[in-house]
This record gives sequence, C-alpha cells and structure tokens, in this order.
Amino acid sequence: MKNEPKNKFYVTTSIPYVNDKPHIGHLLEFVQADTLARYHRGKGEDTFLLTGTDEHGQKIFEAAAKLGEDTKEFAGKNSDEFRKLAEAIGMSNDYFVRTTDDRHKLAAQKLWQACEKDIYKGEYEGLYCVGCERYYTESEAEDECCPIHKTKLSKLKMESYFFAQSKYKDKLLTLINTGEFRILPEKRKNEMLTFIENLTDVSISRPKIQLEWGVEVPGDSEHVMYVWFDALSNYISAIGYADDSKMFEKFWPADVHVVGKDIARFHTILW
Repeated sequence: MKNEPKNKFYVTTSIPYVNDKPHIGHLLEFVQADTLARYHRGKGEDTFLLTGTDEHGQKIFEAAAKLGEDTKEFAGKNSDEFRKLAEAIGMSNDYFVRTTDDRHKLAAQKLWQACEKDIYKGEYEGLYCVGCERYYTESEAEDECCPIHKTKLSKLKMESYFFAQSKYKDKLLTLINTGEFRILPEKRKNEMLTFIENLTDVSISRPKIQLEWGVEVPGDSEHVMYVWFDALSNYISAIGYADDSKMFEKFWPADVHVVGKDIARFHTILW
C-alpha cells in the first residue's frame, strides 16, 4: 500500500521577553498552544510545536544593567526559567528557540536580505516606550505616556532602516477580510483592520551607538535589527529557514500563532 502523506500542523507561542521571570500570562499561552498541538497529534497530523525566548532589545539590556549583570548571562539565566516552566507543565514543544542562538541570527539576517527591496534608510523621530519596544504616535500616546505601561515616553531621533509596509496595505486588508488570514477573537480583527487603514512604514533597525544588544544588520556594522524584526523571525528560524530547506518547506507557513493582545499588532501587520 502507498503511504499517504500526513497533514501538517505548525503552532507557536509568542516568545517571551527575558527581562523578567515567567508569569501567569506566559503559562496560559503555553497551555493553549500545547493543547492545540496535542489535539492535532491525536488526529494523526505531523505536528510541530514551537516556543522559546526573545533575548534582544533595549528592555533586556537595561534590566541586566540595573542588576549589574552581563546582558548575555542575564538573558540566558532568565531563558532557563521559561524552559523550566515548559518542562514543569509537561509541554510537548518540539523545539525551544533562543534569539541569541547563531542559528536564529543567520535566519534573521537571511530574512532581512530577502526583504531588501522594501528596505530603505531614513531618519526617525518619535515617542518611544522601552517596555513595549515600540514607537507611539502623538494620537496614540496619552499626555506623552505609554497607553499600556502609563510611563513617560522617551523622545528619540535617530537614523534607521525602514520597511515599506505601507505598500502592502491593500494586500493585508484583502487577506484578513476574505478570511484567508484569520484573527481571533473577532474584536481583535476589527482593531487590526483599523490600524491597517492608517498603515505607515516601520523602523526596523537601531544604531549601535544607541543600542549594541541585537542582531547586526547585514552589510551595516553600525546598526542592529529592531527587536521585533529579529524576534518575529524565530517562527522561521526554528524550522530551518537558514539551514534546513526541506523542513522549512514542510511546515511553513504556521497554522496558528498563539499570542497575547498586547503584541497582536506586530504579528498581524508586520509579520
């Protein structure tokens, strides 16, 4: 008899920042993603469950500095706490990705090169929240404070590479409105559609003079990738984007990303 190929199912958690130890929200994501993976394995599908940790960015650099610790050692120590959490609940993840791993860095740089036709250098000025690792517009900020953390936003002006995501506005709207790209729950979908209507290009690098802790931009030793460009690429680095084309072709694209509401915008628009 000829063996029929199995259906595949690729599910991920978001990868938590290692600026602090795990909390109940991380546990919830782990359980939700693990439940989905176990269900699809039970159906006989070839399932891959991914989790891991996001270890670059200003927030992590500052958290380590505050404790007087080496950034890499601090990140590794806290990454271990998330790994222990996954083990403690018996999570059935197939891989635990770390954004400080060389394998991940190579994939992030390969993705950057694949996007180069839509990348340009410019100058960015705006209100920045270290906690969110993102900029806010004047209309989004509340008296120049972060709408999530309620802390004062920093005014920054810097040279940066930009990704021309605004050119993909119509394509994103079509993908979401036709249901090809599903966002659940429905109210989050409506929020994202509103954001996309006013889509602008996004800054995707930081000058090393401002922040050295990150993945170096290919061809420019004076810049590191913006932490979200780096972090989002974990979903492809873990399945062989840079080093295992057979595995990558087998599992990509992901079927489900389990993420919290605070990072829904990065996943539904930038990713």
